[in-house]
Amino acid sequence: MTPLNNHFYVAIMAGGIGSRFWPYSRTDYPKQFLDILNTGKTLLQWTYERFTQFIPEKNIYVVTHHQYAGTVAKQLPNLPQENIVSEPSRKNTAPCVAYISHKIHKKDPKASMICAPADHLIMDATAFTSTCLNALLFAQKNNALLTLGIKPTRPDTGYGYIQFETQQVADNVYQVKTFTEKPNLELAKTFLKSGDFLWNAGIFVWNTQSILKAFNTYLPEMDELFVLEKAALNTPQEKDVIEKIYSQCTNISIDYGIMEKADNVYVIPANFGWSDLGTWASAYENLEKDYLGNAVQGKNVMVIDATKCMVKAPNDKLVLLQGLDDMIVVDTTDVLLICKKENEQQIKEYVAEVKRHKGDKYM
Repeated sequence: MTPLNNHFYVAIMAGGIGSRFWPYSRTDYPKQFLDILNTGKTLLQWTYERFTQFIPEKNIYVVTHHQYAGTVAKQLPNLPQENIVSEPSRKNTAPCVAYISHKIHKKDPKASMICAPADHLIMDATAFTSTCLNALLFAQKNNALLTLGIKPTRPDTGYGYIQFETQQVADNVYQVKTFTEKPNLELAKTFLKSGDFLWNAGIFVWNTQSILKAFNTYLPEMDELFVLEKAALNTPQEKDVIEKIYSQCTNISIDYGIMEKADNVYVIPANFGWSDLGTWASAYENLEKDYLGNAVQGKNVMVIDATKCMVKAPNDKLVLLQGLDDMIVVDTTDVLLICKKENEQQIKEYVAEVKRHKGDKYM
């Protein structure tokens, strides 16, 4: 086995609340800490395990909201305590990336790193390892912001789309022409038809120098907050300083803040059986189905004349479904969700409605 490169790092982003997986995913226990596909391991555990194959364990960090730090420690007992990086508030992915990039760069100015969500499903771990190492080696030598791209299978409005040059600049590495975050349906259909767009998998790779340079150029106010306090990073003062910084940070994603604007963005078209497991329909696609196309989780679910449904219910509850087609049915102890599969992107909006009318009780 090839020795692991000590200048390679990974930051697993695990602070989201997974609201499109409501009501199974809740604020106090979101989807990254759940075994969504009944595999015996949570999404976070699978993600961590994948990275241990080619990143030294001491170089694996998990960035999460402070309320989940204990859950991360419990689910990943081998992760060093100091590698659980707590955010004081949710400010989207740009502050998260700025924080961990400054932190790692201070420790190791030669670092190259992967920033990856905790809740993705990867079917082919060997192909994933090979693609990530290729990306890290390219990032190590170049001032480049890399993303991994997936061939789209449908006009999905939940993903960013990447258009790339046809000429490769290195082994399977292409310069990005345009980077469009979550287009409307008509635009997504056009992208799919053209055949020269990839989904943005949300897995980014760069050396810390390149990403910090990009922050300095495209999000200078945010970058300055971290630069002014960088002496406190990796010291006992870090927690207080980060609370102060986050209170002043803009709420913006790395996609909007940097990737759409930068001119040194590259993509590696990847094929490792990827799903971001962002919605109940994506879980449905990856679960075993019965002869009528229903994906059922729950020992006491009875299905009569129902087809292509995604059903999840507690094992000790009898749930009988009749005459439903292409529906999402999720039953928990205090919430029952019945929703058309085609409207699953709206679940986030439905959750906001629940919060508006019922408060935080069902969140």
